Amino acid sequence: MAALADAPPFRTLDLRSVDVETLAPVLAEQIAGWRSELDWDFTMSSNLVRRFVQMRALTGHALVSRSNPSQLAGYSYFVCEDGKGLIGDLYILKQHRTLANENALLQTSLDTMWQTPGVRRIESQLLMLTDPSHRQVPYPNRFRSFPRLFLAAPLADTLPLRKLSSTLSILPWNENWQEATGRLIATAYQNHIDSQINDQYRSAAGARRFLTNIVQYPGCGSYFAPASFRAMDEKTLCGASIASLVASDVGHITQVCVAPSYQGTGLGYELMRRSMAALAAHGCRAVSLTVTQENKSAASLYRNMGFVERRSFAAYVWEP
Repeated sequence: MAALADAPPFRTLDLRSVDVETLAPVLAEQIAGWRSELDWDFTMSSNLVRRFVQMRALTGHALVSRSNPSQLAGYSYFVCEDGKGLIGDLYILKQHRTLANENALLQTSLDTMWQTPGVRRIESQLLMLTDPSHRQVPYPNRFRSFPRLFLAAPLADTLPLRKLSSTLSILPWNENWQEATGRLIATAYQNHIDSQINDQYRSAAGARRFLTNIVQYPGCGSYFAPASFRAMDEKTLCGASIASLVASDVGHITQVCVAPSYQGTGLGYELMRRSMAALAAHGCRAVSLTVTQENKSAASLYRNMGFVERRSFAAYVWEP
């Protein structure tokens, strides 16, 4: 009896055994939280989770009450491919949000992924996780944390134009440029802190998969072509800024990248300025982006362009 009394009030179970109606209150609070804290409409992502849960096809876990299995406190899901596990999301209702409950879902997810044949690395970037930079996490001997910032800026003011070399031109970016932009990202992020966080940046093929994901899936909002640009030096791609819409009136810069030989020339600023101007012309009142705290040059640029911190979070990596 003592053992039962000491048992935690919640337990984890396979997310594929959970029905959509049981998950609905958690998704509803998550949508409200993303909207209030990040100005982000989480509805599209929520609908995708709902769809795969209904199909019993989303790998992950739910946190449910031991005394009432229909009471769900939170959930997490993950994917495993190409030797890597990725925790796509983890959310727990505010009334039950504790480090112990979050770690229960983290631990179960990590255990499952480590048991998946071929998995050698696990990544996650969970914006709503409690105390991301200083918390104790499962498998600390395999673990690294990279502090990151969620920044936002109003779009009421027009930023000044910055003169570029006469050989440079700024043109629209579209999906036809994914292959070349993948090569650009792999070159620009070589030995960069962000390539430690996201191993897709380490190769042109990986970077192309990253671009495919941000164009096709709602994890970073809905890809918005009118605010996405490429920089060309004659026929050479030397920079790109790719934007999305995360709400009807809020944009997000999902990627800004400049070739090493063009960094410090003002090209990154001008690509950002073009994307921000296009979002404002579309009717957006604000724009957001994320940056690794250690990437001080980029963070300084964004702050000089009017961005301020809305939230700190962390990128987590587990490796043997």
